[in-house]
Amino acid sequence: MTSLHTRRVRNRRVGVAVAAAGLLTTLLTAGPAAATPDPGDLGPGHGNQQNAGPVEGGELAPGDIPGQDEIVHSRNIKVVANIPSSDPTAVNSDLAFQGRYAYAGNYNGFTIYDIANPKAPKTVSHVLCPGGQNDISVYGDLLFLSTDSSRSDDSCSSVSQPATEKSSWEGIKIFDIKDKKNPKYIKSVETACGSHTHTLVPDGRDIYLYVASYSPNEAFPDCKPPHDGISVVKVPKKAPTNAAVVAFPILFPDGGNPGGPTNPGVSKTTGCHDITVLPSRKLAAGACMGDGILFDISRPEQPRVIDRVQDNVNFAFWHSATFNERADKVVFTDELGGGGGATCNEATGPHRGADGIYDITGRGDQRKLAFRSYFKIPRHQADTENCVAHNGSLIPVGGGRDIMVQAWYQGGVSVWEFTDSARPREIAYFERGPLSTDRIGLGGSWSAYYYNGHIYSNDIAKGLDVLRLDDWRTESAKWVWMDRLNVQSQPDYR
Repeated sequence: MTSLHTRRVRNRRVGVAVAAAGLLTTLLTAGPAAATPDPGDLGPGHGNQQNAGPVEGGELAPGDIPGQDEIVHSRNIKVVANIPSSDPTAVNSDLAFQGRYAYAGNYNGFTIYDIANPKAPKTVSHVLCPGGQNDISVYGDLLFLSTDSSRSDDSCSSVSQPATEKSSWEGIKIFDIKDKKNPKYIKSVETACGSHTHTLVPDGRDIYLYVASYSPNEAFPDCKPPHDGISVVKVPKKAPTNAAVVAFPILFPDGGNPGGPTNPGVSKTTGCHDITVLPSRKLAAGACMGDGILFDISRPEQPRVIDRVQDNVNFAFWHSATFNERADKVVFTDELGGGGGATCNEATGPHRGADGIYDITGRGDQRKLAFRSYFKIPRHQADTENCVAHNGSLIPVGGGRDIMVQAWYQGGVSVWEFTDSARPREIAYFERGPLSTDRIGLGGSWSAYYYNGHIYSNDIAKGLDVLRLDDWRTESAKWVWMDRLNVQSQPDYR
């Protein structure tokens, strides 16, 4: 479980322990796509532009778009630090946190940062281990990476090869991170159709990983339909090298959303993209391409679907999910265009490539997901900026308020409130201007998460940003201290 501590800052700190439990295949500007960027064609924003000196500005006037590489933000948020990428040729991906360290995945491996002083974070180590997208989580001395790109073998010296090769390997890699300066690769677990993302589920003596995988290309041998479930990997805490797949529960016995042409512009469900679990409530929410699901995880090896929803009008690709504190709402994201499209422009509109807010009604097996509204950042982005709803986390404000921070690729970082699930609104933002004014490039914030008083954003091209939010609506979150945060294993902040 993740433990949280509430602290009240006066002359001294008083701790009260509280128990608690993707980018693109092709640059599509609309319609469904897979969140798997090609690191070989990074486009503008990498290389020599990486260290270009940004111009910092203030708030945007309505309708304005910042200039190339210009930093703009609302008055209640500011950047306190930035560390350029250790490997400027790599796509930066997801983040995880434990103690004084942040763990940042990238398509070539992962980086460990010491964030004890958020204003001056330091790079501790950089591990080279290619295998997109290197979705990452940590637990104690263990670090887990997802590999969802066809590799010649399971080693960190593997090379990319066609997925049709019988020797291709994809799955989970496990590292011992007791020595932060010298992590050791200790185990691999191959999973069907690879591991695009994974979700850590602590359970007594064991850790379970819910491995989400899918494929837009049904020619891949282990992704051919029916690929209608998830791989469950069991990792004994005291013997992690005994990790193995123990189940493949079927989530879509009817095959899931058929997608186009039955539902034009909607992804066919051939697996799940991302799963968020709430261990304290034995609940999980799955974002599964053409479907959103709510399921019971009281038996970790046998997750059971309670309800399932589709949006065949505005959602192209169900990408990720976030519960609110009371677990009576779920925010689902739609990664329209696979993360490579310019879908935050006026032409796309406010409902596509947005968040969908759902209330959870009823009790037990009678719980239902009820749609309430959409949220999308209210600032139009340039036609050369990839922008769409992406990874974010709840901000533990308490008091009945629901506020989260979220990455929008080149749309930047947005802080928004959905206390009234029918009337969401943005309350803070930070973004950079387009990487290029000539052609669309791959960049912006992949993940933006709140951890122990600051927002950390892993920018695809610009590295690690540390932001400070000063707003009366979020001040109470600064009293909440976490010893670990894997966002897809959502803590109980109550």
